[in-house]
Amino acid sequence: MARRSGDKYRAIIEAAVKVIAENGYHNAQVSKIAREAGVADGTIYLYFHNKEDVLISLFKVKMGEFIAAAKQELQACTGAAEQLARLIQLHFTRLEADRHLATVMQIQLRQSDPTIRQGITEPLRAYSRLIEGIVSRGIETGEFRADLDVRLARQMIFGTMDEVATCWVMSHRHYSLVALAPEVYRLLFRALAAKDG
Repeated sequence: MARRSGDKYRAIIEAAVKVIAENGYHNAQVSKIAREAGVADGTIYLYFHNKEDVLISLFKVKMGEFIAAAKQELQACTGAAEQLARLIQLHFTRLEADRHLATVMQIQLRQSDPTIRQGITEPLRAYSRLIEGIVSRGIETGEFRADLDVRLARQMIFGTMDEVATCWVMSHRHYSLVALAPEVYRLLFRALAAKDG
């Protein structure tokens, strides 16, 4: 199997995002992905075992890039509350910037089989650790309540962002997902914040 890097690998990943978003995972034949990527059908199998591997790899690449970029941006924040606000904005900005990617992330991955769900577990865990780090920092600095269950708070934060994003993807109305970030932050912060004296 060819090394998972280079222009062709990247072209296949980007083509897969578009083809899966437009056709649905089950109707996204490898031949369609190859055609969109401008490569021969057989070239796909130089980089991927099968279509399931394409979807898992797509998720790992895109999620990995997002987490790396988010970590870098969050380092510049002065506290956990600012980190939370920034993460919500980054999450929504990334999805709004690429509707095809948003459709794959929010819809197509949810309809996949157990093998795919298992394959995307580690990137999801990495994102969970990032969110839990923000919550833990907020508890340590006194910005967030001391009695917070870190795991439950992470589930609440991710679940809220995820549901808002899914509703945006599925909506027939045209509105800005990013514009919702400040209100989502306000709602979450009120739930997490330490009570003022």
